[in-house]
Amino acid sequence: MKRTVFIAAAVALVAAFFVGSHFYKSGRAEKLGFMAEDNAETFVRPYSPTLGSEEAKVYLVKFSDPACETCAAFSPYGKQALEAFPGKIKFVLRYAPFHKGSEDVVRILEAARRQDKFWETLDLLYKKQSNWTQNHRVVISRVWPLLPEVGLDVERVRADMNDPEITKIVEQDLADARALGVRRTPGFFVNGKPLEPFGARPLVELIRSELRIQYPE
Repeated sequence: MKRTVFIAAAVALVAAFFVGSHFYKSGRAEKLGFMAEDNAETFVRPYSPTLGSEEAKVYLVKFSDPACETCAAFSPYGKQALEAFPGKIKFVLRYAPFHKGSEDVVRILEAARRQDKFWETLDLLYKKQSNWTQNHRVVISRVWPLLPEVGLDVERVRADMNDPEITKIVEQDLADARALGVRRTPGFFVNGKPLEPFGARPLVELIRSELRIQYPE
């Protein structure tokens, strides 16, 4: 009799655990949205540069190379999406420095972030990309004279860019890009869904589709 009671109690405890776990996960998913997904960290790391509301349910992730012409051409779309759908979209920038020499530019961007000049520096480098790239390669000596335009302490940038912590960021982003099948830039994902086929119109459609799912009227 005692054995039967014990087994019944154990079964009840296991059932209660699974029910509680289900409601916990459901509540977490409701609160965190895409970030509750098991593989969300592959798309968004704690250190990733972001723009937009912390409460947003739609994550627009861009794997980018600062020396990539198409990345520069598509750079306005992230901010335009934030402006068009305030509070609903979070833009996340990841690195995929595939062009020769572009890893150094990523390091400069991360060093600029330590001076709170990340987005200004990125915009400047995109705007003047033709000045510091040649035949799809980075000419790093042409980057340095541009940096004072956004108020950067260039000597501090030179020192900070070689920090091992920045090396870890670059390595992790490249590992995540490979894991997600990013072979060229820019690589876009919206709540984990890849942009296929690539293009401006498909990107807008993918964003709108996920907005309808996350914010049904």
